[in-house]
Amino acid sequence: MATKHHVVLPGEPIDPSLIPTHPKHPLRLGPGLRHIPPEDIVPTVAGQLITNPAKNSMWIEYNSNRYIPSQNDLVLAQILRSTSDFYLCSLSPHTAPATLPHLAFEAATKKTRPQLAPGQLVYARVSLANKHMDPELECVHPGTGKADGLGPIAGPGCAFDVSLGFARRLLMARSREEGGVGVLEMLGGEEGGGLAFETAVGRNGRVWVGSESPKTVVIVGRALQETDRLGLGLEGQRKLVKRLVKEVK
Repeated sequence: MATKHHVVLPGEPIDPSLIPTHPKHPLRLGPGLRHIPPEDIVPTVAGQLITNPAKNSMWIEYNSNRYIPSQNDLVLAQILRSTSDFYLCSLSPHTAPATLPHLAFEAATKKTRPQLAPGQLVYARVSLANKHMDPELECVHPGTGKADGLGPIAGPGCAFDVSLGFARRLLMARSREEGGVGVLEMLGGEEGGGLAFETAVGRNGRVWVGSESPKTVVIVGRALQETDRLGLGLEGQRKLVKRLVKEVK
């Protein structure tokens, strides 16, 4: 379970006792942290230091309106245009366009690669991110060659904007326990009357909600945005879900 320790400032040395040391997994640094050889780990932003001992990972949770790509981030990207070798994609209005190679899809060849039009949404992983190059995306697991849920977004639905911090909480493996966000679970459960929908959450602050029912898409999208905007706890989320379901019926 992720554990919050304390607030850190840019350039402030991190106490070695706060750094997780898993015997089998290598240490993984997330957004807001930089490794300075040989052993120093330094915050690049001010925020809350978060560690996950089970995954041997750590990152800085902070409020920002500008998404900065980090390797392995899951993102919801929008196709801008295609070149001879890759698609140019938008991650956010304030982020440099990312490249998505035509062959970075499961079983893709020059003849079978997806034909994506401008405006098409794609669920992808950041495969390359550093300050010297534009970010690069992939829609395939590099180890297995499988899509693993990544690829072009298909079916009826709509994308909604949320804060970067809220998106990260939604992406936690145990978002209810670790991030205090249970609104999606509630919408599909008794509180929401068992709404049928699917989602794709991007670390870049975009969430796609898909459903055959336009009303369901509206309910889920509003529930996410209001939970984020109002900073609702679990009980507040439960009341919100019940209210929205009644309003839209």
